Amino acid sequence: MSIKSEQRERRKNRIRQRVIGTAERPRLSVFRSAKHIYAQVINDETGQTLVHVGTLTPSLRDAVKEDPKRDAARKVGEAVAKACLEQNITKVVFDRNGYVYQQNNRVGVLADAARKAGLNF
Repeated sequence: MSIKSEQRERRKNRIRQRVIGTAERPRLSVFRSAKHIYAQVINDETGQTLVHVGTLTPSLRDAVKEDPKRDAARKVGEAVAKACLEQNITKVVFDRNGYVYQQNNRVGVLADAARKAGLNF
């Protein structure tokens, strides 16, 4: 493992000590790779993934194929919020998963898009 990934794992573990998803307020976890971004809504009490959306999800794959990474993250945020609202999930706890959260990076763009689409966190 590289030093960068080890540092991210340490940050992730510190965050996960405090951020816990419940049935009333599940955890919205974000994972990003060099090409793709994924979001999951997880109930940690049961260990169950309630909603999952990513750039490789069949409904989004073609829509984000030619988009820049930030635009793809925005579409994933909107899609995860829409899927949550369909399952009557309105409140979530945001888990940035050790990634830097800024308004202009992919994690921040995904979070803002999810907020604008109706999720509260």
